[in-house]
Amino acid sequence: MVDHTTDERHRQISDGWIRAGIFGVSDGLVTNTSFMLGFAGASPGHNVVRLAGVAALIAGGFSMGSGEYLSMRAQKELLEYEIEVERKSIADDPVAEQKELREMFVQRGIEPELAERLSVDLMRDPDLALQTHTREELGVDPSATGSPWAAALSSFVAFTVGAFVPLLPWLWSNSGNEVWWSVGFAAVASAMVGGAIGLFTRRGTLKWALRQVVVTGLAAVVTFGVGRLVGTH
Repeated sequence: MVDHTTDERHRQISDGWIRAGIFGVSDGLVTNTSFMLGFAGASPGHNVVRLAGVAALIAGGFSMGSGEYLSMRAQKELLEYEIEVERKSIADDPVAEQKELREMFVQRGIEPELAERLSVDLMRDPDLALQTHTREELGVDPSATGSPWAAALSSFVAFTVGAFVPLLPWLWSNSGNEVWWSVGFAAVASAMVGGAIGLFTRRGTLKWALRQVVVTGLAAVVTFGVGRLVGTH
């Protein structure tokens, strides 16, 4: 006998803060690692590299947070406008909206008679009709358009955490080995971030860990080389 009782509980992934958080940590790590190593490659002195890292952390965090807020706010207001247009159409011309819903069901492969009954039943409840129309036409749930403030805060905090990793050795050490410490910290953190993404997406923890390390390492090598080539003179 086959057991069909599988666990189909799904995580909430439509809110913008999850995407912003994952992207923010990765971006902060890659950006500040490569930025600081680019400065270090020019050998301007310990204090200059540390100042550059702090400045990049603060500026990048606010840039990520504000950018995420503005983009999410624009997206949210656009969706709310389109949802309101749909709500008005349902109230003003329910017959046309019912026929539109029926046609969408038919196009999805539902038999015309069943599509007719479904569309009529759904249109009896304005809220359910709105929810169905917006999901079919806009691909969104009218009750879950995302939070710009949550996305902005998540992005700011995540970027700051990622950017702090390569900066850490420059805050407590002055031994001359800060570059190697930064590289080591960044490699470990990159593997952890990539592994977390792989675990979250179910696409392979090791594959994502290696991918994140390679991306971070490539950016760091290129900027360090440019800093070494250009120098401070």
